[in-house]
Amino acid sequence: MPKKIIKKYLPKNDIIHKFKSLALFGNLLYNQNLWCLNRQSASGAFAVGLFMAFVPLPCQMIMAAGLAIMFGVNLPLSVALVWITNPVTMPVIFYGAYKLGSFLLNRSEQHFHFELSGGFLMHQMSKIGPPFLLGSLILGIVFSLLGYFIVRGIWRYAVIRNWKKRRLRLPKNLTNVLKKEKH
Repeated sequence: MPKKIIKKYLPKNDIIHKFKSLALFGNLLYNQNLWCLNRQSASGAFAVGLFMAFVPLPCQMIMAAGLAIMFGVNLPLSVALVWITNPVTMPVIFYGAYKLGSFLLNRSEQHFHFELSGGFLMHQMSKIGPPFLLGSLILGIVFSLLGYFIVRGIWRYAVIRNWKKRRLRLPKNLTNVLKKEKH
């Protein structure tokens, strides 16, 4: 189960207290939900991480960490999910965001040749900025909501499945007693 694998790599609360460099955050990092995996913290982490993955700004990981602390959701998972937009996937995702924004604003697509320079970015952002930012915002909201509800649904399904497995392992007479108590 992925939960067991992830939990193995999450830091324990007492270890977090030992790092002097984390003292500048005060008591913010000592919230249990930041470091444990439960339905609330995991689904919230997916919402935060997926939303920040679509934000076209540098330092997405820092912003995701800040939102995870603010909302009290799993911090490592929020930061890790930002890497959905990485140097390989970013052109495709951000081009899709631009196309969505152009469609919603009823604008024709601007054709351009990309250059990595400040002048190019400032000049082109006046043309492609509004549709690109709108598309990024909408995709961020949609995927964060999808991630949130999918994780909650999968978690609920896993809990129900585990309860059914446990119930099958119970002795027959105890199973009959439990059925009678329900009715």
